[in-house]
Amino acid sequence: MSEVSIYLDGPSLEEISEVDSNLIKGFTFNPTLFRNAEIQDYLGHCRKILKVCGALPVSLEVIADDREGMIRQARILADLGSNVIVKIPITFTNGESTREVIETLVADGITLNITAVFTLSQVKVILPTLGQSRAIISVFAGRIFDLGIDAVESTRAIVNWVHSESNCFVLWASPRMVYDVKNASSSGCDIITMVPSLIRKLNLFNKSPEEYSLETVKMFYSDAVASRYKL
Repeated sequence: MSEVSIYLDGPSLEEISEVDSNLIKGFTFNPTLFRNAEIQDYLGHCRKILKVCGALPVSLEVIADDREGMIRQARILADLGSNVIVKIPITFTNGESTREVIETLVADGITLNITAVFTLSQVKVILPTLGQSRAIISVFAGRIFDLGIDAVESTRAIVNWVHSESNCFVLWASPRMVYDVKNASSSGCDIITMVPSLIRKLNLFNKSPEEYSLETVKMFYSDAVASRYKL
């Protein structure tokens, strides 16, 4: 359907074990997804994830908010498996760049996923530090759309810069709809991350508008009957 690789975002252990390996090329996680899943043991759950993910790449995020803490946690996560990609936020919570953290971890040979990226200027700060590494730069396109900005246009500018200046990959993050697969492709992204509910909608691309319209009408009627509404 698209040259964009699809990574599954925040799946449960059961959902991981059921994935179509012809479709899903990796996995991504973050602290918010863990919290929503009511995970208590952060590192322990990371280990469980890696046991069921096979050899596919898995992005796991640090949870510290200081230079030393991020570096220490990144090394712990990287040691969990050769397929681990360590997620580092683009800034600390005070807004300062994590460039020095990234520089240290690149020197360690750790593969990184720079997350929560919104602007080309942010990318220009960190890209020289990433050198010729095969890092992932996660552009939160869905949240850029939330701001009333054309995320396809702004992400395409980032993609063009990254691809011309490095060997890094660009990931379309926080998609809001299944059509974002096409938006990601249009902007030139290498990867898109999608939650399981969006993955399940991909087969809708094979339906006609008339078919989906009829399904929608039937759904409304079925729900009205099942609820025993009277008017």
